[in-house]
Amino acid sequence: MKKLARLETPLVRDGGVLRPATWDEALDRAAAGIRASVDRHGPRSFGMFSCSKATNEVNYLAQKLVRTAIGSNNIDSCNRT
Repeated sequence: MKKLARLETPLVRDGGVLRPATWDEALDRAAAGIRASVDRHGPRSFGMFSCSKATNEVNYLAQKLVRTAIGSNNIDSCNRT
């Protein structure tokens, strides 16, 4: 079985080409993309799926982030299964 290498640094796309970036740059780009989508289409355009294997506290923080920082109620997890 061939072992796959893990990424050790984030990659960002510039002109259609992936290049290594710092974590700060990658997270800033992700946040800017989310903000641009919310600004253009409204907070209901954003959704998050949280993991049922996470603690209740982590799931609570995820829903607080989505509801307060983004303004969306579109958050779910598979806790029912």
